Amino acid sequence: HFKCDCFIFSSTLFLHTGWGLCFNLNASLTIISKYFLAKRPLANGLAMAGSPVFLCVLAPVNQYLLGHFGWRGSLLILGGMMLNCCVAGALMRPVAQLCNPRSCTPPKKVEQTNNTKTRGSCMKNAKTFMDLSFFKDQGFIIYLIGNVMFIFGAYAPIVFLSAYAISQGVAEYSAAYLLSIMGFVDMFVRPGTGLVANSKWFRPRIQYLFSFAMVFNGTFHLLCPLMRTYPLLVAYAVFFGVGFGMVFALIFECLMDLMGSQRFPSAVGLVTIIECFPMLLGPPAAGNVP
Repeated sequence: HFKCDCFIFSSTLFLHTGWGLCFNLNASLTIISKYFLAKRPLANGLAMAGSPVFLCVLAPVNQYLLGHFGWRGSLLILGGMMLNCCVAGALMRPVAQLCNPRSCTPPKKVEQTNNTKTRGSCMKNAKTFMDLSFFKDQGFIIYLIGNVMFIFGAYAPIVFLSAYAISQGVAEYSAAYLLSIMGFVDMFVRPGTGLVANSKWFRPRIQYLFSFAMVFNGTFHLLCPLMRTYPLLVAYAVFFGVGFGMVFALIFECLMDLMGSQRFPSAVGLVTIIECFPMLLGPPAAGNVP
């Protein structure tokens, strides 16, 4: 009974957390695409810099909370921290459409429609939010395939890096600091990459910069089994943070450039839905590899 209750509790917790993060991520990315145009790569890099901050800080903070408040108190405090997303969302306002007061006409009164027209409008809105015509776009297909392959292996090193370091004889506390090092480097690389991508030379070639970031990331993951001492693992964590930060500073900016601001909300929703499957299957699949 205890195991069953724990499973139900964990499933409910992760289900609600997943829903919250889903609405939070997609809405924030859409807001960036609406608010910014000229400096959008820099805005994306700054917005994405929040994740490594928590990755760097949350591990020691969580240990402190568990030791002083227990798991119930820790979850309550972490939930209160997550509620700040509501405050951030409340500060956002729709972008006002600029127009000439003389040319702007007052809004017409909406007449009552019958149920048939209402259903047709609902179906049209549903097609707008889930636009499957993206699969006819060759650029979107290439972007999606590359993204799925990257996400499948992106989170496995984060999950297993500490365990791998311990298996190589590194002390437990020293192994835990590897993720903090990675998060600390990532925290500065994301806005730095956004600043570079916003320059006149890189902005028209941002797809190539994104491809380089993926190749850079994959190359150092392939070299990870050769890192058997703690200094080498620290160097791997540094380069891991650099590659990870570059990719995630550009991953949605490339989609904005590819699809345009009008189609981006539907595109990012479709991409994040598909990305959930490799994100879910990647770490277990990597854990089963001998």
